[in-house]
Amino acid sequence: MRKIILEIEPDLKQVISYGIPAFKLDKDVVCGLAARKNGCSFYPFSGSVLEALRADLKDFSQTKSALHFDKPLSKTLVRKLMNQRQVQIMVKKKRK
Repeated sequence: MRKIILEIEPDLKQVISYGIPAFKLDKDVVCGLAARKNGCSFYPFSGSVLEALRADLKDFSQTKSALHFDKPLSKTLVRKLMNQRQVQIMVKKKRK
């Protein structure tokens, strides 16, 4: 997953945020990952990202803030998740 994320956006910095490995662009966290006993989770650091991509995520277990999976996510899906988050970040910056 880390490799896919960095292929999609090579300028991301790897950090720890809220205790999990995460990826930042400038001052904003784009996404994070966590591995647990029962699978892995993708964190978009925004509850509305998963809601916006509801149709693409219908086969996955999720909470408001995390997408849970036990098999690798496709690069296409990771790109959609990251793009949605980056759009939110850009909109937020334009409002300031």
